[in-house]
Amino acid sequence: MMMGAGFIFMLVFWGLLIVGAVWLLKSIFPGVTTPGDSTGTGSMSAREILDHRYARGEINREQYQRMVEDLQDSGVV
Repeated sequence: MMMGAGFIFMLVFWGLLIVGAVWLLKSIFPGVTTPGDSTGTGSMSAREILDHRYARGEINREQYQRMVEDLQDSGVV
């Protein structure tokens, strides 16, 4: 009987340890998101994604303006 209780205790212990580690990592790195997170790029509009890319320097001004025009022409924005 003690062996069954010990096994359950071990499962609960490791489960709590893993949950605690995930919580700690999410606390340390709050800006990191996963594809399923509602705060990730999945919930952003095309224009917001474009604005962020321009702000990070991934695209230059000409590319940004051309892409904004393309979005407006296609009716996305």
